[in-house]
Amino acid sequence: MANHKQAEKRNRQRIKRRSRNLLHLSTMRTYIKRVRRAIDDGDLEVAKSTLPTALKAIGKASSKGVIHQRTASRYSSRLTLAVSRAEAETAAEANA
Repeated sequence: MANHKQAEKRNRQRIKRRSRNLLHLSTMRTYIKRVRRAIDDGDLEVAKSTLPTALKAIGKASSKGVIHQRTASRYSSRLTLAVSRAEAETAAEANA
């Protein structure tokens, strides 16, 4: 437990910062899950329409310092690649 005035203030700031960071992190993860679920269900239109929202949430989390820039790049890359692969698979099935 904080005994000094400054330590109490730092604790209050820590709690605020943590709740703000968790908000961005939770939002980002939710959007990523929506895209992944749409890919798994084979609903390519939903996946393509939710991808920009997920990428925006990833970028925002990165810019706020919630996740590292390289982590954000990795998430964005893998998510975009997953949508592209799903699109290619459906196109290949349609041509076959």
